Amino acid sequence: MPGPSAGLKPPPDRLYGRQRSHPLRVRQQRLLDVTLPRLRLPDPADPAAGFGLAPEALWLEVGFGSGEHALAQIAAHPTVGLIACEVFENGLCALLSRLVPDGDEAAAPLPLGLRLWDDDARALLRRLPDACLDRLFLLFPDPWPKTRHAKRRFVHPQAIPELARALKPGAVWRVASDDPTYQAWVAEVMAAQALFDTPPPVPTRPDDWPPTRYEAKAVAAGRQPLYWSFVRK
Repeated sequence: MPGPSAGLKPPPDRLYGRQRSHPLRVRQQRLLDVTLPRLRLPDPADPAAGFGLAPEALWLEVGFGSGEHALAQIAAHPTVGLIACEVFENGLCALLSRLVPDGDEAAAPLPLGLRLWDDDARALLRRLPDACLDRLFLLFPDPWPKTRHAKRRFVHPQAIPELARALKPGAVWRVASDDPTYQAWVAEVMAAQALFDTPPPVPTRPDDWPPTRYEAKAVAAGRQPLYWSFVRK
């Protein structure tokens, strides 16, 4: 019997959902106008050249929320270059506000190993070179739980080849979700492909996965996250 992904439409080449939850304050607008351009990835076709260091490895986080995970990763791995993607302006401001003091948006030192992408991550992936990424993070993405919205999910049967193209052999793709519909969806989509090894998920966050605020809310609400580590063949 065909699964729920049978006959699924291709991923839409457009963004869905909100990009702003409420009007931005003066400080937030200044962060977007002044600080964000200082950290924006300049050229996806040559991503390693866009950092303030020569990264020993290149990582990508899709949808960084408030930035807790991204900032923890670059602090723990100072030789890695991390591209952090987020289109939600309030999330961008949350990360940027942790990096620069109020009033010093134009001159405060910024992490050498962090670059931001404030557009659709799928557009970035299409422009990245082959086999350039050593690690990919997708932590607690929007589950788009309604069946008619399944095509909007980042984990998508027709997106797997593009993800695999950008990842090196042996690269790890970390996925976490607390949503039962999305958990079942990830299991089904990944079982139907042959580009990644798919060990089963674990119910406890591994020690080297920094926590996020969203994860804490999910656990407090009684939802059980699952954590996958897929490996590019």
